Amino acid sequence: MNPLVSIIMGSTSDLPVMEKACQFLEEMEIPFEVNALSAHRTPAEVSDFARNAHKRGIQVIIAGAGMAAALPGVIAAETPLPVIGVPIKGSVLEGLDATFAILQMPPGIPVATVAINGAQNAAVLALQIMAVNNPALQEKVLAYKQGLKKKIVKANEELSKLDYKYKV
Repeated sequence: MNPLVSIIMGSTSDLPVMEKACQFLEEMEIPFEVNALSAHRTPAEVSDFARNAHKRGIQVIIAGAGMAAALPGVIAAETPLPVIGVPIKGSVLEGLDATFAILQMPPGIPVATVAINGAQNAAVLALQIMAVNNPALQEKVLAYKQGLKKKIVKANEELSKLDYKYKV
């Protein structure tokens, strides 16, 4: 089984955030890989990865990075694949630095960007991208969205049981 999604992070310290993407893809039964690559510390390896990912059958790349957050953009510069950037919350600017770095890409080098620490949404978006021409994956997306609706319906049922004197 070859991976369809590649999850890349700047360092293993990003794993607690990026694990949300792993968990979602695992739940959806989508083959994926996980690696740490640094745009600043291993630039040759990042370049090699980006240039060759599509040749290995990867369809979407999810790249998480904090602080200067160069990783998603560096990958996007050298791959024909869609790249989804996950800004990782840092200690000084609370992830805004990473968000702006990932958002502000030059023309021709797009990086889709999700919320700070939004790795799960990155994985959902990756699934939706792959589902465009794949009816089996579209069914997974639809089932997932239906599950979200059911959670809210159940939550409202539970909220209706709250007992307060002035709750109508």
